[in-house]
Amino acid sequence: MTDPIHPANPDLVAPLPGAPEPMSYLSLTAAEHAGFGAISRLPRTLKVMAEDILFRLPAPKAHAQISALIARTQSQPVSFAPGRALLQDFMGIPLMTDMASMRDALAAQGHDPMLLDPAIPVDFVVDHSLNVLFAGNPDAYARNQKAEFERNAERFAFIKWCQQSFSKFRVIPPGRGIMHQVNLEWLSHVVTLNPDTQLARPDTMIGTDSHTTMVNALGVLGWGVGGIEAETAMLGTPLEMGAPRVVGIRLTGVRPSGTTATDLVLHVAEKLRAVGVVGAFLEFHGAGVGQLPLADRATIANMAPEYGATCAWFPIDALTLDYLSMTGRSAQHLARVQAYAQAQGLWQDPDTADTTDLNFDEEHVFDLSEVVPSMAGPTRPDQRVNLRDVPASFDARLKEVAPGATATDSAALDHGAVVIAAITSCTNTSNPEVMIAAGLLARKARAAGLLPRPWVKTSLTPGSRVVTDYLTDAGLMADLEALGFHNVGYGCATCNGNSGPLAPEIQAAIDRDALCTVAVLSGNRNFEGRIHPQIKGAYLASPPLVIAAALAGTVTRDLASAPLGLDPDGKPVFLADIWPDAAEISALVAQYVTADRFRKCYASGMETTDAWDALDAPQGVQFPWDSASNFIRPSPFAAMKAGADSALAPDGRIEGIRPLLMLGDAITTDHISPNGAIRADSPAGQYLQAQGTDPARLGNFGTRRGNPEICLRGMFDNPLLNNELVAGMRGNHARHAPSGQVMTVHEVCDLYRQTGTPLIIIAGRNYGQGSSRDWAAKGLALMGVRAVLAESFERIHRTNLVGMGILPLTFPDGVTRHDLNVTDDTEFALELPHAGLEARCNVILQQHGPGSSPRQFVLTAQIASESEAQILSRGGLLPHMMAKLASV
Repeated sequence: MTDPIHPANPDLVAPLPGAPEPMSYLSLTAAEHAGFGAISRLPRTLKVMAEDILFRLPAPKAHAQISALIARTQSQPVSFAPGRALLQDFMGIPLMTDMASMRDALAAQGHDPMLLDPAIPVDFVVDHSLNVLFAGNPDAYARNQKAEFERNAERFAFIKWCQQSFSKFRVIPPGRGIMHQVNLEWLSHVVTLNPDTQLARPDTMIGTDSHTTMVNALGVLGWGVGGIEAETAMLGTPLEMGAPRVVGIRLTGVRPSGTTATDLVLHVAEKLRAVGVVGAFLEFHGAGVGQLPLADRATIANMAPEYGATCAWFPIDALTLDYLSMTGRSAQHLARVQAYAQAQGLWQDPDTADTTDLNFDEEHVFDLSEVVPSMAGPTRPDQRVNLRDVPASFDARLKEVAPGATATDSAALDHGAVVIAAITSCTNTSNPEVMIAAGLLARKARAAGLLPRPWVKTSLTPGSRVVTDYLTDAGLMADLEALGFHNVGYGCATCNGNSGPLAPEIQAAIDRDALCTVAVLSGNRNFEGRIHPQIKGAYLASPPLVIAAALAGTVTRDLASAPLGLDPDGKPVFLADIWPDAAEISALVAQYVTADRFRKCYASGMETTDAWDALDAPQGVQFPWDSASNFIRPSPFAAMKAGADSALAPDGRIEGIRPLLMLGDAITTDHISPNGAIRADSPAGQYLQAQGTDPARLGNFGTRRGNPEICLRGMFDNPLLNNELVAGMRGNHARHAPSGQVMTVHEVCDLYRQTGTPLIIIAGRNYGQGSSRDWAAKGLALMGVRAVLAESFERIHRTNLVGMGILPLTFPDGVTRHDLNVTDDTEFALELPHAGLEARCNVILQQHGPGSSPRQFVLTAQIASESEAQILSRGGLLPHMMAKLASV
């Protein structure tokens, strides 16, 4: 391994042709001529990986990994060293408590705690702490901001300590924007230039949020990882993986007028989830790419986790340069990006867009002209429905959660009522066209005398301050505010479950009448229980359709053809009457969304605010923990000894395993480790109240993710969870088999821990969808779960399980959880390979119980590499890392 500045293969360095100033680059063409293989035919994402490998590794090792990229072989792992990391507070705080605790552990062993320090630049964006406590009025922004600092003082003080204690660690304080939009508009360079060597390199990254993939719209290769994996990259250890499967998506046609980028991405998510691209790199190419402005590409790339892909990458072209120019990058920087992209084969020329000879593993065609107005729901982002079919989709949901209930298009609060309408999230508020369209629709609705129904909680949480700047200057903020869509702050908010409380009378009516109500939001996720614990369904929609849903007040009405409401003369007003014209949208975007506006927004104040400056924070190399804190506690994982308690070592056999939960398909990390509000009667709520916390200030799981005690008690605390081992009961329930008692999952695990009983979780397809939160795996480790058996796993959660020393297993072909016939008396044993774990090895599951014959199944361990096998055998990534640090 070489130093981070000078390449391991200097003979491949050449002057960069077409550069605006003298600079060099590591030439992939030169590498191909030097015998490293057919690099020119690699998909573009793998060209970026090849450049990284050639930069870091001497020729023999580089040759082996590049050969693996070309052949897509899994036997030879490939490595990737991202150039930077991006964190947010929900995931970043537990990550940094691990880091702070590992410093303590190093000091306790007599080592220098400063051995643990980031090796790559880290940006920490505080964007997940905004809660929509106040909405629908002019002072909502100021009141939410004040409450954000009051409720998060301990958390913010810890982040500020990190800012002062760790090197290469920059904090973007609350109120500056959502991490992915800030990344797109300001942090990303696309091509970097080392000032000492004048060597140009591709901008690459990882982030502790699954929607880090949004940056791939710029041609920046990056993806979301769990906090444990992020720690590895931050400390300078390259990530290891099998050669990625690369799926080409050729875009053709033109998106029809009257549709939005949101409609487009919902179609893409539906199609690609059906195709099956979990864990794949996607590359969009073809003439249709040139029909999509970069903001539309960003919407598609942002939602890659919703269709399961590792990343969704777009080539660099003239529209990329247009966006970089619009967001205030210099002409010299644009010339550098173009020169590098063209030299390295990352550029798409419109004249040859459909004649690519890149070596994809498979390819699919998507016709943009097939896009129609849509929503997605009521419980998953890939459940796209044509706008006219939304009422039928809600009827199906109502039958599921409230059998016998009937939905009507009522003028009062009833089943199907929209109780939250939120223009929110990085996915859509980063797109000027849909935001201007929302403002224009609000203007027309206001002129027609329409208002949202009285039970709708309306809010606007832009991804960056630029959004409110251009909406205000265009005169559209006044129209949005007239409909109750006041700016409530800059952060993730509703999309991440921080939707805040409903009005007391609305909450009371929902509980009293057992109503199945919904949220409509312009976000990227609508999983069960995510948006609000009292809401049984949620629909994703474009910002203008969010407003339309608020006006109608229900999803039981066909918004495409039924009136949204009546004007002052009693005349019905339809969606078509207030839908803005495409030319009108384009004119306002061109006039008000300008480079000067972006430069002004990002010129100052991104790294501090008055409130952040005034915040007290401790100093020093080691953090002074407060044992009374219910927000920030030391990590229980940092002091673990490598291999000390691992049952996954060679010759390992785990006996007496009890099934804790049996779950269906598409279980999300929101089911496993929810972010939403902490209920007073939940295990976490009861714990906090016993610690003296006011029941009205319990907050949510996300803001308390720095406290392992809260996270542990929050595991599987989702009111819509369906544990098939406890028939007929939805919610946080499990059965303690020896006693037959049904209790909360936490209580059952407590009893099993007392007897040292190992546990297993059994599930269906796509287990671990959704957010990258590592506590969905960390919590399992503390609960005593040794393995998870599923039909298939989502990429990030599978990696997190490995990182916590938990074995991910899949059924043999044709076998599902139903074939196990699990009863209250069922016990399992796992027999591991005598030679030790290795990639995709067989593991024997033995099933037995009183009165039944023993059965045996040959399972597959979902281990991607030799490195992962070592991590599992050592009990997880953190003890593995600590052992390496202590040996330096």
